[in-house]
Amino acid sequence: MRQWMVDAFASGPFKGNPACVVEPFGAWPEDGWMQALAMENNQAETAFLLKTPDPARFGLRWFTPALEVPLCGHATLAAGHVLKAELGVEASEIVFDTRSGPLTVRAGGAGYEMNFPSNPPVRTGAPAGLAAALGVEPAEVWAGPYLVAILADESEVRGLDPAIAAIKTIAGEATRGRGNLIVAALADAGRPYDVVSRFFAPGSGIAEDPATGSAHCILAPLFSGKLGRARLKYHQAYPGRGGDLDCELKGERVLLVGQAVTVLEGRLRV
Repeated sequence: MRQWMVDAFASGPFKGNPACVVEPFGAWPEDGWMQALAMENNQAETAFLLKTPDPARFGLRWFTPALEVPLCGHATLAAGHVLKAELGVEASEIVFDTRSGPLTVRAGGAGYEMNFPSNPPVRTGAPAGLAAALGVEPAEVWAGPYLVAILADESEVRGLDPAIAAIKTIAGEATRGRGNLIVAALADAGRPYDVVSRFFAPGSGIAEDPATGSAHCILAPLFSGKLGRARLKYHQAYPGRGGDLDCELKGERVLLVGQAVTVLEGRLRV
């Protein structure tokens, strides 16, 4: 059985966010086996696919090294890329059945377009310990599935060196619980993107994630509301890599567009 490593939301290799994608199964393996493989791969997510009678429809599950998650953007993009570019699925649109409902991936000239649920956050107070964990006072705090701290400018976002162990204990009103924190700001003038962000997720077993589709399901409605534009460009400023997403808010859905590159193909012996 084969698996691939794909850099997602990346314009080239060694950028964006790496995800492992395992060749589609005829039946789901045991959960413990999938979790063990995800731990062995030690990437933010490993994506597992299930064949269905429809050649353009697959079951999809995502595991971090620590746990299964209900939504993952970059590993969905990676799965769509593997099916199209590596396994030759010819359908213009691939549908994935997931814990977050049906998700679609469509290949186009600008990259892969994914249709995800929008998760608008609500304004909230800063939970105890947040400013100390970040080393900076947030200008605003919002809560959706993840906590969102809005900072004064791009330099504050890029310059963060937070206390990851402290972030792991903080939830506020985030519905996904402790230790999942988006930090964002409007981009500096002249940048080719509108919003810059980072995502710290020790609560999901990831100190910092390089490019996070699920986080942009929260950021897209938040910043589209602030800026009065449905379509915005986002840059996730993970040090040394960075990921780029085009996001368009369409009612209760978010269209996320990004590119992907296969960097490794391997064969599992277990």
